[in-house]
Amino acid sequence: MKCPYCQADNDRVLDTRASEDGFVTRRRRECLACRRRYTTYERVERRNVKVVKKDGTRVPFDREKIKLGLEKACWKRPISDTQIEAIVAEVENYVEANFESEVESRHLGELVMQRLRELDQVAYVRFASVYRRFQDAHDFADELKPMLAETPRPPR
Repeated sequence: MKCPYCQADNDRVLDTRASEDGFVTRRRRECLACRRRYTTYERVERRNVKVVKKDGTRVPFDREKIKLGLEKACWKRPISDTQIEAIVAEVENYVEANFESEVESRHLGELVMQRLRELDQVAYVRFASVYRRFQDAHDFADELKPMLAETPRPPR
């Protein structure tokens, strides 16, 4: 492993941990040349699953796109990076377990929205507004009606 700082190819592993439900190994390393520390992640190489978008185009599954969408929806919300990463890992594992070569984008979007709805209602509505392409306030109201019926408003 080359050091990202000095490009030396001589390091030592300080700590190894399993993360994301055991599907990723996190290694903390120290470069023996410049003594700086960095983290690497080791993942199982996944199949090349394609995502079939609404317009019929096919693109490779990219966990980073899901993570970016979640980060935008969760901006300034009390949601940790660990919680976001857990949702991304869950979606990625779901795709691996249930689809051989292709998955429709709507399956992914619905799964992400389901997890966000359980985690944070504001982040859920933000994500849904982009995913479902809300056009006006009525679209927001239609999305909120079932949520408001389910949960009584807490006293302030």
